[in-house]
Amino acid sequence: MGAFFAPREWGRLLTAMVSPFNANGELDLKQAEIVADHLVTVQKNDGLVVNGTTGESPTLTEDEKFELLKVVLNTVGDRASVVMGTGTYNTAESIKYTQKAEKLGAHGVMAVNPYYNRPSQDGMIAHFTAIAEATSLPVMLYNIAPRSAVNLETPTVIHLAETVPNIVAVKEASGSLNQVADVCAAMPEGFRVYSGDDPLTLPMMSLGAHGLVSVSAHLIGADLKSKIEDFPTNPAKAAATANRILPMIRKVFMTPSPAPVKYGLSRRGVCGETVRLPIIPLTDAQKAEFDAVFDQFN
Repeated sequence: MGAFFAPREWGRLLTAMVSPFNANGELDLKQAEIVADHLVTVQKNDGLVVNGTTGESPTLTEDEKFELLKVVLNTVGDRASVVMGTGTYNTAESIKYTQKAEKLGAHGVMAVNPYYNRPSQDGMIAHFTAIAEATSLPVMLYNIAPRSAVNLETPTVIHLAETVPNIVAVKEASGSLNQVADVCAAMPEGFRVYSGDDPLTLPMMSLGAHGLVSVSAHLIGADLKSKIEDFPTNPAKAAATANRILPMIRKVFMTPSPAPVKYGLSRRGVCGETVRLPIIPLTDAQKAEFDAVFDQFN
């Protein structure tokens, strides 16, 4: 494990990694090693995000979250950045998780908008500032209003980026290109904006986004990496790649994540398709629909 990744330099393509479970629904750490290596070696990811939405973080125990982090760091931490999702709607708990992630050697943390309790913008400033001030790790904000019920408004992001030195990035998944444009235009130099919407990566990069925190890169990471790398010098080629892989991206989100992507990984023999309630597996009909597209990428 080599934590050599400098702040702001996690790479352009990161994947929010699934948490593999065995047939009994228990966390499978051996499969986690295989998934992590697959994402870096085969799918060409620059980094991984552990314990994010795709990792079914609300269903993981605290012990499971950090066992998973340790395994991923030991497996790929010397050749990819490893960022830990530590944000919750409980500031004290988020600080606890953040400090534990730092102690274990994470290269950064990601903190989502506090969900369910619907804080004000000033409340979110206080929340994220408290997390960042409790660690020396770089912090990525995660703005996903459709899941959190509150939007991290542009002035709030700007304030945090300008006043808290180790808040260095935002994963922008608000779904609003207007907001992305405002954020990219106003950010201080070196602050990274990542797309949190796989299909919107190129539009967001055209506005100044740095890269992507992906779900579909579990299955088509190499194509996504090529698209991102081609865009600055050959946007037509990047657009052609984007159009070619769009049907697969859509199938990855055909039902609540990560059921489709876990099924795709099971088809590749990388990990099982087991998910934890309240997420449910694909039906046979949904699998047939997924396969019709997936088979074109094998």
